[in-house]
Amino acid sequence: MSKNPSSLPLPMLPITRPSIDEETIAAVGDVLRSGWITSGPKVQAFEAALSEICGGRPVRAFNSGTATLEVALRLAGVGPGDEVISTPLTWVATANVILEVGATPVLVDIDPLTRNIDLEQLEAAITPRTRALLPVDLAGLPVDRDRLYAIAKRHRLRVVEDAAQSFGASWKGQAIGSIGDFVSFSFHANKNLTTGEGGALVLPADIDLGLCERRRLQGVKRAADGTMDVDVLGGKFNLTDLAAAVGLGQLRHLQEFTERRRALARRYFAAIEPALGLTLPPADFSNCNWHMFQPLLPAGSDRGAFIAAMKEEGIGIGVHYPPLHLFSLYRGLGFRAGQFPQAENVGARTVTLPLFPAMSDGDVDRVCTALSRTLKI
Repeated sequence: MSKNPSSLPLPMLPITRPSIDEETIAAVGDVLRSGWITSGPKVQAFEAALSEICGGRPVRAFNSGTATLEVALRLAGVGPGDEVISTPLTWVATANVILEVGATPVLVDIDPLTRNIDLEQLEAAITPRTRALLPVDLAGLPVDRDRLYAIAKRHRLRVVEDAAQSFGASWKGQAIGSIGDFVSFSFHANKNLTTGEGGALVLPADIDLGLCERRRLQGVKRAADGTMDVDVLGGKFNLTDLAAAVGLGQLRHLQEFTERRRALARRYFAAIEPALGLTLPPADFSNCNWHMFQPLLPAGSDRGAFIAAMKEEGIGIGVHYPPLHLFSLYRGLGFRAGQFPQAENVGARTVTLPLFPAMSDGDVDRVCTALSRTLKI
């Protein structure tokens, strides 16, 4: 792999960077000056705005997408003795929350084309102990919602959509979150819309909103006379007004952000040289929000050397994700190498290229030029 021939230092192009405008920064200052900086009117306004995007469905904001998944599983009645089916190719939080509620994660290999959970194998993995399905929209590409919910209906299962990466994406013209069962979003700093840290849970009609709110904050139920009770175990999962102010500012630009990401992805497809041997992601420009752009390196490539060479070019490279069943915690639960060959193949070859709304077309060209130098045969 070759190095940048120039001796001049290059500014580092990260894999992502949030776009926060001055109006949003000023709004955070207003919250600080108001004296009400934890959950309050801004959180309520943020939830209302999210609900509008999600077709009027009830939405509650949380301090992380991980918390929304945990609470969704608890609200779905998942607990010890139950199984939850998910994918090995995701951030480990997806499976960790299954363990957190006392259930057993059952992992199913991915479809090598979409890199999402293989729905045919998913149905085959259902047992009498299966209580819920927990699919992941990898890189913002939605899992086939029609097939997913047909399977769930046949087997009378709850669905908790890990849509952490797909806020702003859609399925056949319907915004992710506007349809389905439980839908979990993340607003982490690297997401298409950020609150710094945060998340939101879209709730189905049969779930008690009050119970969700108690699960979110220590199980506390308050009465008008100042007394309180705790009737369920809750966490400390509430979002702050400071974070909600950032989210409200981000929402003003959501469509703009999504369109820019799609334009940058199109440029990657046009500019990456086919001779480099990269396997490009599915070219979905109607449903996907292009949270990440993830080609696969040629089989047998030294990914560590590639990352180092791109860093010398001033280009940040990510890896999303190592298959979680190969982590020590999950090996200890009985998972093993070779169990999910498609996920392991993608996990070993995947790299994440820079992609964020503030990037210029020239930034994409710079990445592609660096790819050509680094992977030159």
